[in-house]
Amino acid sequence: MRTRVHHLLEEAAARHPQRPALTAGRVTRTYDEAWQEVRALAGGLTGLGVRPGDRVAVFLDKRIETVVSLLAVSVAEASFVPVNPVLKPRQVAHVVGDSGAVVLVTTARRWATLAEALTGTALRHVVLVDEATDSEGDVVIRSYAELVATDPVGVPTPRPPDGDRAAILYTSGSTGSPKGVVLSHRNLLVGAESVSTYLANTPDDVILAALPLSFDAGLSQVTTAMAVGAHVVLANYLAARDLVALCARHQVTGLTCVPPLWIQLMDQEWPDEATRSLRYFANTGGKMPGTTLKRLRDTFPTAAPYLMYGLTEAFRSTYLDPAQVDVRQDSIGKAIPNAEILVLRADGSPCAPGEEGELVHRGPLVALGYWNDAERTAQRFRPLPGGAGWAAPELAVWSGDTVVADEEGYLFFVGRTDEMIKTSGYRVSPTEIEEAAYQTGLVRDAVALGIPEEGMGHRVVLAAAGDALDAAELLKALRRDLPLFMVPSEVVVREELPRSPNGKFDRVSLALEVAQELSGRAGASS
Repeated sequence: MRTRVHHLLEEAAARHPQRPALTAGRVTRTYDEAWQEVRALAGGLTGLGVRPGDRVAVFLDKRIETVVSLLAVSVAEASFVPVNPVLKPRQVAHVVGDSGAVVLVTTARRWATLAEALTGTALRHVVLVDEATDSEGDVVIRSYAELVATDPVGVPTPRPPDGDRAAILYTSGSTGSPKGVVLSHRNLLVGAESVSTYLANTPDDVILAALPLSFDAGLSQVTTAMAVGAHVVLANYLAARDLVALCARHQVTGLTCVPPLWIQLMDQEWPDEATRSLRYFANTGGKMPGTTLKRLRDTFPTAAPYLMYGLTEAFRSTYLDPAQVDVRQDSIGKAIPNAEILVLRADGSPCAPGEEGELVHRGPLVALGYWNDAERTAQRFRPLPGGAGWAAPELAVWSGDTVVADEEGYLFFVGRTDEMIKTSGYRVSPTEIEEAAYQTGLVRDAVALGIPEEGMGHRVVLAAAGDALDAAELLKALRRDLPLFMVPSEVVVREELPRSPNGKFDRVSLALEVAQELSGRAGASS
């Protein structure tokens, strides 16, 4: 009986022990080998003092040790916290500190950049997957090899999955630092079953994991594959052509990307050996440009296109049946299996076809809330109106996205109701960029804007004011402190930033002004 996320691997190992489970570079683990390594590492983590409910952060690129670490944390009855490998020390320190992680799994090189930033957190142990270094202060350094040489931990007795915390995934909100979305084992198990069902995955599939495992969609590549015993190829790449080579080498059958990556991939040469095996391709993290979709279908003529919509708070919400792509290319589809999607007015009543409303997701994929943030949890996770008075109210996710449904129930995305910037498949908090700008000491006022851009979702632009402000100097400082996807593509300098009558920055008029300026500049140069 599957009640915890590691049961996906355990069951697959029992059914397909010698089939390939994970490949990274030239190294492959079979399902049995992966499961034995997970059990051994779980024993090592338990020996370190990891207890049920503890949090273990994993800050690694995509490698076999990354997946093993996540699942070993599950066996140890703790909660895993995957950290996006592109984050800088300041962002990593927030995730580790906010989650209260007691163990960090990383590399020696990454730890060297993090040690100072993580001072004062709850961290007790650091596990290095490569070389060992000396312990520092109150933090004890251990090697991954040492931990996996311990006796495997006994697999815990299955327990009911409801409310059992499995993971915390950090995602940006419209204000403030990234918030941790708490996922249950039930969320991950139901999600794996749902996605593998509509994608019709089988043990013969080879899934290329190109997205970060700190993304719900990236993590889903692993859980979906293990739900059916498929082969996961973990992809770290420097250029889009590297993914083309991996598709050819491993005869990949399934590939999910965000629009900016698809755009890059369509600029590559795709030889027959890289395309002939592909059974499906999927899009998430933003609307696929029509021109890119056409090129994808021309490049992969026998592959089925799956256009998907999701949010970390509910794992995955909708997909468009490939048979409907020619009819409703702009639609985000209908609810995935095991989910119900509603379009509601502000008062909670259902919208009529053609009427705009908020997308609300209900069912077993709804997360447990935000970590240590009751206020924001209450804002986003709310009961549906009209519930039975004798029962505990069912919480649904109110997405903050405006959609409209047609007469047949197909959904179309309209826009967001908050100020979230969506760029390169990431959700970015404007406040986080603004705080980084203020910390440079170079600006007096700063407003981060998301300017719509084809294929990217938004282009990040920072409007700033300050005494003798040098835009190039500010960008240099931001590149040092922010991960690349957060760094503004441009700084627009103003003497003063416009404000509304209540004294707040007038983001709407400023965004319109900046968009017109950039558009005019592009037209003049063409």
